[in-house]
Amino acid sequence: MPRYTPEQLVKRNASIWTDIQIILAPIQFILFVVGVTTTALYANGLFVTKFYWVSIAILFKTLFFALLFITGMFFEKEVFNKWVYSKEFVWEDIGSTIASVFHLLYFVMAFLGYPEQVLIWEAFLAYFTYVINALQYLVRIILEKLNERRLRIDGQL
Repeated sequence: MPRYTPEQLVKRNASIWTDIQIILAPIQFILFVVGVTTTALYANGLFVTKFYWVSIAILFKTLFFALLFITGMFFEKEVFNKWVYSKEFVWEDIGSTIASVFHLLYFVMAFLGYPEQVLIWEAFLAYFTYVINALQYLVRIILEKLNERRLRIDGQL
């Protein structure tokens, strides 16, 4: 199910925000791998001995997630003329919102004094929501690339 019209595809391909997202997304994935690895190592008592590193890892992941969400808003405004929750991007925005809530929830729970074991599971939950959201984006990107190829073959682009 294509979400871009031919005109929107032209806007998407010309947008600086598309390029920024292409650069930032792999960096966010690296931060995810570092964060989930750090959390797993700490949870199992291997190499990472201070809980501080779990919090630092999820802090950087959360800040980067926010950066991607904000730059994605500029992309969405440029291509779909709506800052967030455009009909063409609603599921990606809902997924990002849910993942953002779980990332931020870690810090709320830490502030409220939840024990380390609970925070570790909350961090894993935040990372899990990121994975689900990222997979959703990848599926949509693949479907859109196939649609774009079809439109080029049909001479509509």
